[in-house]
Amino acid sequence: MKKHTLVVVDGKGGGLGRAIVEALLRLDRTDLAIAALGTNAAATGNMLAGGAKDGATGENAICCMAARADVILGPMAILVADAMMGEITPRMAQAIAQSPAPKLLLPMQRCGVRVLGASDAPVRELLAGLGPALEELLDGEG
Repeated sequence: MKKHTLVVVDGKGGGLGRAIVEALLRLDRTDLAIAALGTNAAATGNMLAGGAKDGATGENAICCMAARADVILGPMAILVADAMMGEITPRMAQAIAQSPAPKLLLPMQRCGVRVLGASDAPVRELLAGLGPALEELLDGEG
């Protein structure tokens, strides 16, 4: 069975990233390897505390792992240079955007980008849709 490398990217306190990691673990799939990538040590630590098995911090880690990921998950802000109070560097945003990995992003509406048609659903509802979307993506591979 192929292991899928899921990269969860978050900044600031890592609370959303941790919630994503916990939602992924509830899927109870043995084919998932979850890597927590924080823009800072607090974000990485919080995602690791949520159950991610591997973690790394900073621009270089995010840029390197974006190229190796099977799926990238996080808030929509990870695609926007200077988002999260400047924690998302232009190099990070570019590496994530240019990664061939599919991206499952939560539209948090806080990075100055509004996605038309996206609801202002509570985070709990957004996370509930994450598992089915990921399973559809991974199981549809063949």
